[in-house]
Amino acid sequence: MNLREKIRNIPDFPQQGIQFKDITTLLKDGKAFRLAIDMLAEHYQKQHIDVVLGPEARGFAIGAPVAYVLGAGFVPIRKPGKLPAETISYEYSLEYGKDALEIHKDAIEPGSKVLIADDLLATGGTTMATIKLVERLGGQVVGLAFLIELSFLNGREVLNGYDITSLIKY
Repeated sequence: MNLREKIRNIPDFPQQGIQFKDITTLLKDGKAFRLAIDMLAEHYQKQHIDVVLGPEARGFAIGAPVAYVLGAGFVPIRKPGKLPAETISYEYSLEYGKDALEIHKDAIEPGSKVLIADDLLATGGTTMATIKLVERLGGQVVGLAFLIELSFLNGREVLNGYDITSLIKY
């Protein structure tokens, strides 16, 4: 099965000139979704992952099932103010401003092996912010798993030194 064929391209969304890669068409296809999750998890089967992190919001749709296949826990990474217990946050720069991510303070035990799973690797900013949160809690990032990688945005270079798996590259 060609997973690339399951991704819908939406021109000029969310703004003129952007070619948005819509994963909802892959997610709604049970066979394609299962194949994608199994392929992402397969790369990390022997890593003995303790926790999979998924950044809000599409990272939940990728990270949670990968965690299930690996027999690992799942931890959501959220925008500020969305998590109910005590959190730590990391602020990072965007092209036009700043953003921040949060994680529960007790989400990762020191020394835990962590896999970060998300739908898309673009510039690497969200993933790097997630890595910083993991490191502040004493976790060890052993891999980064993405459904799609937009190679022309050079996110892989920002994440140099980490084991990166991406199923579909544009």
